[in-house]
Amino acid sequence: MNKYETVLMFYPDAEEEQKKAHFERLQKIISEAGKINNIDEWGKRKLAYEIEYYQEADYVLLEYEAEAETIKEFDRIAKILDTVMRHMIIRVDR
Repeated sequence: MNKYETVLMFYPDAEEEQKKAHFERLQKIISEAGKINNIDEWGKRKLAYEIEYYQEADYVLLEYEAEAETIKEFDRIAKILDTVMRHMIIRVDR
């Protein structure tokens, strides 16, 4: 298993219940075939530039261990969730 970090940016006007449900779905994908080491919720932060007329987003940082197939599924689901504005997955070499 490889170590990864993912930053998720959620739309600031999305309903809290929906954001929570989508985040739990993403966590479940990782925890089924990997291990979540840390979840760091940064809260609302100002964006460096506007994205779709939004000037801020809710940020969450995930640190975890997973296989490549799990990452592909995580990426696929994160792209289609309507509460996720952007996400970035980085493999960490430690």
